[in-house]
Amino acid sequence: MSWELPSPRVRELIRRGAQVALNPPAEWLEELDRATLSGPSRQKLAEDPVLAAATRRANRSNLVFWAAANVRAPGGRVPANLGDAPLAVARDLVRRGLNESALDAYRVGQGVALRLWTQIAFTLTSEPEELRELLDVSCRSISAFVDDTVAAISEQMSREREALTQGTHAERREVVSLLLDGAPIPRQRAEQQLGYRLTGRHTAAIVWSEDPGTELGALDRVADQVSAGVGHRSLTVLAAAGTRWVWMHGRPDVTRLRAGLTFPAVRVALGSTATGIDGFRRSHLDALTVQRMLARLSSPQQLATHEEVELVALLTADPERAEHFVKRTLGDLETAGPEVTEAVRVYIAAECNASHAAARLPTHRNTLLRRLARADQLLPRPLADNVVNVGAAPNELIDSIVGVPVATCLSWTLVARMPAVSKPSSSVAASWVVVSPASLPA
Repeated sequence: MSWELPSPRVRELIRRGAQVALNPPAEWLEELDRATLSGPSRQKLAEDPVLAAATRRANRSNLVFWAAANVRAPGGRVPANLGDAPLAVARDLVRRGLNESALDAYRVGQGVALRLWTQIAFTLTSEPEELRELLDVSCRSISAFVDDTVAAISEQMSREREALTQGTHAERREVVSLLLDGAPIPRQRAEQQLGYRLTGRHTAAIVWSEDPGTELGALDRVADQVSAGVGHRSLTVLAAAGTRWVWMHGRPDVTRLRAGLTFPAVRVALGSTATGIDGFRRSHLDALTVQRMLARLSSPQQLATHEEVELVALLTADPERAEHFVKRTLGDLETAGPEVTEAVRVYIAAECNASHAAARLPTHRNTLLRRLARADQLLPRPLADNVVNVGAAPNELIDSIVGVPVATCLSWTLVARMPAVSKPSSSVAASWVVVSPASLPA
């Protein structure tokens, strides 16, 4: 297909603009990521940490690819980007059972890129005719580049889909998908194809890495570590290049597993333990909740269980209602100083035993009581009348509602179960999650 080059002057303007685009401001990349990972049609991309990370890498790959091509040959037609990042997206989309409609993210990204490029263009020239030609050529170039890249990725997805219809992994994925969807597949047939018994108690795990440099063997070894302690044959399904789905009978020793995990870039989300085919499905859905929670909170934890994040997950499921709940429950205590909020947190964790709480702070019992009295003045209702709600209303929940990471909110549910982890400083000690006194860090 013929491609008419612009005038020498406009080619030089495009080259200069492409040099700017090679080093975009961080806020441009953030806007591009938000756009390509928002909206109902892209929800599955956004909720899966591996797919979301792959989409972000593809965004940067496409931007750099187009800009670099226009530095080398300004105004020329840019070929499709068939680098590692977009091809990895194609592979993972197919392995997740998604179709070409997920490539709508590229079209959304195209719109953002055009708007940002227009901002660059207006800094390059104020001459109307040059600007008209510059924008005309640029729009055609970006549109053709996205069209060609989407077509090439669609073709790659077709090849990946054909490859996945063969072999043991494909059979396992198909059977697992039927079970998770609640399809009426005979249990004996499913067990035979999976090589895994569907009766008894199941615990599901998701093992994944968002780092594209992680060796695939590392994921498999961690998956083996997760199920090694249960003493029964487990089931591992290759969900994507960077993700393994695991099921095992019984439940692993979480403390031992957490202490023995290798490969820091590989993470583990552990579901609940439940019985039968319904338990097989429920435990996996709970593990998905944990995985999404860790990703949404930008938590550094390598392993987390459903029990550890269930309360936070419930409270943040509806951000608007969560915000109302926090403000209604905490009132002025939300902005109180760390001495008061720490006193409340430890007091609740000590099952409202003032002597035990004072010993853990440590402080004098009378000092603790004065701080609790101050908390009562700030709370809409006295602490004694509303202890459960206050204990379940972390201050950092407000941050999650406005989009700031709330890893601190998760930290108190995890810290007691992790050896050699130091207690959070008082500056962030306003995360109040009810834990048993025995599990509090000393």
